[in-house]
Amino acid sequence: MSDSRKRHEALLYHAKPKPGKIEVVPTKKYATQHDLALAYSPGVAEPCLEIAKDKENVYKYTAKGNLVAVITNGTAVLGLGDIGPLASKPVMEGKGLLFKIFADIDVFDIEIDATDVDKFVETVKAIAPTFGGINLEDIKAPEAFEIERRLKEELNIPVMHDDQHGTAIISAAALKNAIEITKKDISKVKIVVNGAGAAAISCTRLYVKLGAQLENIVMCDSKGVIRKDRDNLTAEKEEFATDQDVHTLDDAMKNADVFIGLSKGNVVSPDMLLSMANDPIVFAMANPVAEIDYDLAVATRKDIIMATGRSDHPNQVNNVLGFPFIFRGALDVRATKINEEMKMAAVHALADLAKRAVPEKVNIVYDEVSLSFGREYIIPKPFDPRLIYEIPPAIAKAAMDSGVAQHPITDWENYREELMARSGSGSKEIRMIHNRAKSNLKRIVFAEADHIDVLKAAQRVHDEKLGKVILLGRKELILALKEEIGFTADVPIFDPKIDEEEERRQRYGEAYWKKRQRKGRTLSEATKLMRERNYFGAMMVNENEADAFITGYSRPYPSVLKPILELVEKERGVSKIAACNLMLTKQGPLFLADTTINVNPSSKDMIKTTQMTSSLVKMFGMKPNVAMVSFSNFGSSNTETSKKIREAVAFMHRHYPDAIVDGELQADFALNKELLAKEFPFSKLNGKKVNVLIFPNLESANITYKLLKQLQGAESIGPMILGLSKAVHVLQLGSSVDEMVNMAALACVDAQQREKNK
Repeated sequence: MSDSRKRHEALLYHAKPKPGKIEVVPTKKYATQHDLALAYSPGVAEPCLEIAKDKENVYKYTAKGNLVAVITNGTAVLGLGDIGPLASKPVMEGKGLLFKIFADIDVFDIEIDATDVDKFVETVKAIAPTFGGINLEDIKAPEAFEIERRLKEELNIPVMHDDQHGTAIISAAALKNAIEITKKDISKVKIVVNGAGAAAISCTRLYVKLGAQLENIVMCDSKGVIRKDRDNLTAEKEEFATDQDVHTLDDAMKNADVFIGLSKGNVVSPDMLLSMANDPIVFAMANPVAEIDYDLAVATRKDIIMATGRSDHPNQVNNVLGFPFIFRGALDVRATKINEEMKMAAVHALADLAKRAVPEKVNIVYDEVSLSFGREYIIPKPFDPRLIYEIPPAIAKAAMDSGVAQHPITDWENYREELMARSGSGSKEIRMIHNRAKSNLKRIVFAEADHIDVLKAAQRVHDEKLGKVILLGRKELILALKEEIGFTADVPIFDPKIDEEEERRQRYGEAYWKKRQRKGRTLSEATKLMRERNYFGAMMVNENEADAFITGYSRPYPSVLKPILELVEKERGVSKIAACNLMLTKQGPLFLADTTINVNPSSKDMIKTTQMTSSLVKMFGMKPNVAMVSFSNFGSSNTETSKKIREAVAFMHRHYPDAIVDGELQADFALNKELLAKEFPFSKLNGKKVNVLIFPNLESANITYKLLKQLQGAESIGPMILGLSKAVHVLQLGSSVDEMVNMAALACVDAQQREKNK
């Protein structure tokens, strides 16, 4: 894209459809006069009086506890320099946007027309009661040091200058991992820091706390190496002045292990890079032009570990990995400050997170095949959904341990749940299923392992210890794909078509033939079918050579279901199987049945589906509250659809009076407790939160669950097959890696449950 096109697009983005990037949105109802009387006069007087009695009540009745001020005077804006407070406002709004989308923190951006330190500090102190925390931004050094020091001392809320500490925390985490990869000792590595501004000083201070030694650090500014014999050094520069016999950046780079660039573009040459020690670690963080171009650097040194400030290269040192989550943890324990212990906790938490298996969502966002810890992945990616529930707890705990938390957390699991709810990431139902799967590992067959997404799912299941994976497909292709995605584990691979599997095909074929010999199958036909992976995999489960089986990624659902129905027996008392999808909605988990199998179920079918779905809900640790939904309410229509629902409900009420089931009901009445109570107070669902919807036909169920996925972004587990005697489940065509992982975990728990029921 040309520079003029980029400029036009950027200006249009900020101007349309209305100017700016953030707005204030009400969090309470305001439709009626009654609402407004509570929001303002006279109702607002009550919380005012409560706060007057006890200042701590401000956190109970106002937004203070989740409100951060992003404050600047515009003296050091990005790479633009001293452009003043007005011109800095788009940047501060952008910072507010990042706070909100990454950590659900509300922000007011405040641009102060004051370059004098005393005036700036006085202004911030005067407005501080409004906020739960203060993020200082784009203030030039050395004033930035003094402003932050004074505000931290004189205020009792968290204050952080992100340009200093954000870069320091992220780069320190990256440095910790890079040093681990190179098998070097941080106390012995030679570090060159090019730049001596606020960020460079703070970074270097944090590296020292991480274990780097002052005598091994050389810092440079625009005049060259900062030496002890130089005149007129600031206190901050004096802290890192060296007496080594080096005078230029070129001198300093010789035999250096680490280069930290926080200066300007193109100041490092290939020759400088070649003069560094083996396995050089180069963080060229000037933005948008790095101290040395990424492509040039990696072409010059094959053994380099390279990080930049840019998103289009690996290992981006991006402050958004830090400030939203640091403030989130600090706000949640009402910390009085952000101290060194909290910053170091962020360093270690970020470094540790980079070593764990990367969610497929992250691979998709960054167009990667499979990110894994190594030279090109030493720090998490900004869109890693785990950041919100991994980093803030580490910050909160450090605040508590260091004595600056005023509102300690006692229930850490509940806190993690709250963090996930803030970002819409994760769900306790998924984690519960994953944890149960880990408790007793089951053998699970992946029928289409020669498809890269299926193999990625199998890798996740293996790496996260959700099950013992068995792979089916073309062995040579699977091995090649395993190498491509870094799946090094030695797991069983079976190719049903090859000669080595002849004995197994014969054995499976005979077992299958004995079941189907009176239904038109010959032994020869049965054996031949075992060359097909769906027959082969299902027979592995039938013959107890595997515990669970999932398939369906690459073929239409009906064609995959057919061999399953032929091979796997139904549970006792089941004449027709069904399928259920668990939708993880903003209002909570919702089970929908039947979403994929029975086109027009009878009332008898609906009764059995209700019973099977209720059992599934209980497996998730919930009590089923079942609504049988329709276009009518309690006899308002006499169509065949309405009648069969009423028959099913009547049967359930008569024979299972303790079951919470009712209908027929329109979906809005089923899901709106207030509406239901007002119009149908007699309903068994009155006062209950409905978590199961039984549909009268396949169309309505299937359309509903797919609409929820596409329009509401609801995560889906399923379709889970109900009524089979084995843990066999069929995926929807083209399921995502996450969907397959969740289904595999569910299949393993299903197998555990069947083992218990024997």
